Amino acid sequence: MKARLATPVRALAMICLSVAGLGAAALVVISAALMVVGVGRYVLPPAVSLLRKVADAARRLAGQLGVDIERPYGPQTGAVALLKAPATWRDVLWAVLDPIIGTWAAALALGMPIYGLYGLAQPLVWQANARAGGSNSYGVIHVTSTAGALAAVPAGLALIALGLYIGPKVLRLRAGWTRALLGPSRTTELEHRVDTLVRTRADSVDAQAAELRRIERDLHDGAQARLVALGLGLGNAERLFDEDPEAARELVIAARQASSKALDELRDLVRGVHPPVLADRGLADAIRALALDALLDVEVSSDLPGRPTPPVESAVYFAVNELLANTSKHAGTATVSVTLHYRNGVLSCDVIDDGAGGADPFNGTGLRGVQSRLAVFDGKIAVHSPPGGPTRVHLEVPCAIRSE
Repeated sequence: MKARLATPVRALAMICLSVAGLGAAALVVISAALMVVGVGRYVLPPAVSLLRKVADAARRLAGQLGVDIERPYGPQTGAVALLKAPATWRDVLWAVLDPIIGTWAAALALGMPIYGLYGLAQPLVWQANARAGGSNSYGVIHVTSTAGALAAVPAGLALIALGLYIGPKVLRLRAGWTRALLGPSRTTELEHRVDTLVRTRADSVDAQAAELRRIERDLHDGAQARLVALGLGLGNAERLFDEDPEAARELVIAARQASSKALDELRDLVRGVHPPVLADRGLADAIRALALDALLDVEVSSDLPGRPTPPVESAVYFAVNELLANTSKHAGTATVSVTLHYRNGVLSCDVIDDGAGGADPFNGTGLRGVQSRLAVFDGKIAVHSPPGGPTRVHLEVPCAIRSE
C-alpha cells in the first residue's frame, strides 16, 4: 500500500527527470559539436557527467519499481573516449525519446489521482465555478447543483483508486522501456562478463590459496600439535608402566582427553570446509539448521525441486551464513525470512529482515565477501536497505538442479 501511495510522487519525479535529461542531452550534443573547434574538449566531460547523473537517478527510480538497471559505463576518461562511448549516445537517445514515449505513463499515474481529488473537491468549488462562468462538469457528470457535486465524489474516489492501482503497473512498464536504453548493450554485457570472469578467477585462486593456508595453519596449530603431544604422552606412559603405574595411568587419561579434543578440532575443520548437514540433507535443511543456531527468529521457506551441484550449495550456504551473522551483529532485528526459489535455471535466495536498514555493500568486508563468493559462479547480489529498514538481500546463481 505504501508503494501505491508513493506512485504519484514517483510519477512526478519521472516527469522532472525527463525535463532534466532533455536539457542535459542538449548540452552533450552542443559540446560534441564544439569538439570541432577544440572547446568541446573542456565542456563535453562535465556535460556527459551531468547526463549520467540524471540517468543514474532514473535507474534508481526504476529500481524502486522493481526494475533493476545496471550501469553500462566503462572506465572511459577524456573527452574523446566519452565521445566515442556507445553508452553516451544511448543516454542521449533515452533523454530525447523519454519525453515522447515515456512521459504518458507518468502523466497517467499522476493525472488520475489529481483529477480524482478534483472530484472530491466538487462540493466545495462548483458554486465558485458557476459564479465565475466556468465549466460545471466533472467528466460526464454535469455539476449544476449540490446533488451533482456530491455525485462527483464517488467518481473521484473511484478514479483515485484506479490511478493508484494501475499507476505502479504503467510506471513499471515505462521502467522496462527505460532499461532497454539505460542498461548495458549486449556487447557491453559481454565485455563486463569477461572482465568479471577474469577478476573472479583471480579472486577465486586467491581465496582458495588463503583457505588452504588457513586449513594448514589450523591443522598445524591445532590437531597436529595435539596429536604430537598425544604421541609424546603415550611414549612417556609406556616407559612408566613398570616403574610408576599410577603416573602412567594419568598420562594415558591425559592422552585420551587430548585425542578427544583433536577429534573435535578435526570435526570443526571439516564442518568449516563443507558442513556434513549440507552434504547429507541439502541446502534448504542446512539453512534451517543455521536458523536454529542463530540468535534470531528465522523463517526458512523453499520450493527447490532438487539439489544444485555441491559447489553452488556450499557457496549459497556460506553466503546465507554470513548474511545471518551480519544481521545478528548490525541490524538489531527480531525476525528474518529466508526464501529459496528456482526459476528458469536460476537459483535465487532472498534474506529479508525487519532491522534498522542502512546496509552498505561497500562498507566492510562481509557483503563484499558474499559477492566474491557468488561471482565465481556468475552469481549476483543486490542489496536494498533504506534507512529504517527493512533490508532485502537478493542472491542469484545460475545453475542446474538435480531432481530428487
